[in-house]
Amino acid sequence: MAAVIVSYNVRDLLLQCIDSLRADGVEDIVVVDNDSGDGSAEAARRHDPGVDVLALPVNVGFGAGANRGVTRTSTPYVAVMNPDVVVQPGSTKTLVEALERDPELAVVGPRIETPDGTLYPSARTFPDLVDAAGHAFLHFVWPGNRFSRRYRMLDWDHDGPAAVDWVAGTHLVARRTAWEEVGGFDEGFFMYLEDVDLCWRLRQKGWRTGYEPAAVVTHAIGRSTDQTPYRMIAAHHRSLWRFATKTATGSRRLWLPVIGVALAVRTVLAWVQRVARGRPHAAV
Repeated sequence: MAAVIVSYNVRDLLLQCIDSLRADGVEDIVVVDNDSGDGSAEAARRHDPGVDVLALPVNVGFGAGANRGVTRTSTPYVAVMNPDVVVQPGSTKTLVEALERDPELAVVGPRIETPDGTLYPSARTFPDLVDAAGHAFLHFVWPGNRFSRRYRMLDWDHDGPAAVDWVAGTHLVARRTAWEEVGGFDEGFFMYLEDVDLCWRLRQKGWRTGYEPAAVVTHAIGRSTDQTPYRMIAAHHRSLWRFATKTATGSRRLWLPVIGVALAVRTVLAWVQRVARGRPHAAV
């Protein structure tokens, strides 16, 4: 089992993530540093000389960084994760066992919790146009609307394992054969939606995605993206547009001009909300 951590300017959290993987028995760890300015790459080398650190000269984004890291591993299963994650003991073994039990499972994700123990809804549906539109705009003023709840599976029982549409790239374990069949993440997604797109393409090839809550990780949400919030808001909406253009077929493509305008409007609304609240909008 190997693990790839894609990191950007969160040195102390990165070291905690490495320690949690070591404590969970992961021996093959790759850190892909996206041109951090806080000394993350050198700190990781000093902290754990056994870690393979790939220090990139530019920030290539999460998906592209993960792809580069995965190519430096050779295990049948590989975990991909954010640096602000702490893996709870036994989680790696549990996720690998889920893949070994089901040969049709390409990707499996754990239960993700915030540091205070609150569930982060990391298993979600592929939204249809109605749910996507409802979630996109009502979430600003009514976070508990039925469209957001359905998309984020908030009324679903998160206590048992299940097949789901997609799981968050915050932390997932992939079967290498499936990963290589679809070419890993689409590097056209700089940030956000690369996980949705990966699971969507895997489904087109006949693979399935799983959620395994017996494995738990803790996620300090947004520590990297909070550093450049306006850029990340724009990147999020560009990714939404890319995913829409990739997946819309038949008559649904007629809606693309409307979707494009709607996403532009939503980008501005998210920027305004960021200014008003003093923090990034988290409608992902």
